[in-house]
Order: sequence, then structure tokens, then C-alpha cells
Amino acid sequence: MLIGYRRISPDDQTLDLQTEALNQAGCNRIWTDITTEPGAEQPGLDAAIASACPGDVFIVWRLDRIGKPLKPLLELVADLNDRGVGFKSLEEDLDTRNYDRSKMLRVLRALVNSEQQVMTEKTRIGLKRARARGKKGGRKPSLTPQQIRIGKTLAADPTQTVEDVCRSLKISASTYYRYIHPKQQQER
Repeated sequence: MLIGYRRISPDDQTLDLQTEALNQAGCNRIWTDITTEPGAEQPGLDAAIASACPGDVFIVWRLDRIGKPLKPLLELVADLNDRGVGFKSLEEDLDTRNYDRSKMLRVLRALVNSEQQVMTEKTRIGLKRARARGKKGGRKPSLTPQQIRIGKTLAADPTQTVEDVCRSLKISASTYYRYIHPKQQQER
């Protein structure tokens, strides 16, 4: 039996491309997970693996659809192989039933690429979640507008040195020149 597995994120993907590829590959049964992030609980994957019997072939559209980092992915393929179940990834043209030494390099490249795709997807999802919570990326200003006003007032006093202002605000000289007196930094 040819067992298909597909996985998508609920917010920005459809199953169409994976479904079409798995149907063209001749899958008798296709299991599905819709998860918010790679590595999350995947009951469809667990059920697909549990249903596999010796002589079956477990098929995915791309390795990253399994959603596991490299080591668990390798363990999954090894476990299937030990049970007499073949593993096939359509996009990477990887089929463990036809495995020989000359294909080792292709397998390693495909696995590394899959790991990178999983990391990219995790980063993208994390950034999207942060934006949804109102977070912005990048460095936060180290001084508030009020601290900048106070610093400029202190710096305008001729009796105050740069060190005095920095000590009062508990900031470094580089922060002083960045926020309080940027023109003075150019003169230095």
C-alpha cells in the first residue's frame, strides 16, 4: 500500500499541491495534519506511521512536510526501514527502496535542505505571532524620550561633563553620543 502524508499551517497554505502530487504518486490513503508550527503534535503523522505494514511505502511531497528536525527525521526513516516500510519524498526524488551508495550525497543534501526549510518556517511563524501580539523587530531604543530630554538639559549646562551626564542617566558614552549629542560625536 502507498501511504501519503501531508501537512500545512492553517493560516497561509492549502493542501491542493500536496494532494495532487500524492494522488499522482498513487497513494491509497492520505493522512493529514494542520499544525501551527513544525514539531507540534501531529496525530495524522502518528496514525500514518502506525498504519504502515512491511512492504508499504510512506510518501511525502517534501521532506519538510514531516515537520521534524533532521535527527528525528532520520530516526523516522530508519524506523520505517527497520519495519520493512519504504520511504519516498517526491520533490527530493528520494526513495529508500532504491537506495544505493551513489545516492547518499543526494540524500544528505535533501536532509540538510529540509532542516533549513523547517527553520525558515519556524522563524516566519514566530515573527508572525510576535507581530500579532504587537511586537516589532529590531533593536529597541535604549533611552526613552523623557530620558533624552533630561540628558539634553543636563548637557546644556556648561558645568556638566559628558561623564557627569552619563553617570546621572546610567548610560554609556556611546549612548550619550547617539541620543543626547549626535553632532558632538562627529566633532570628536
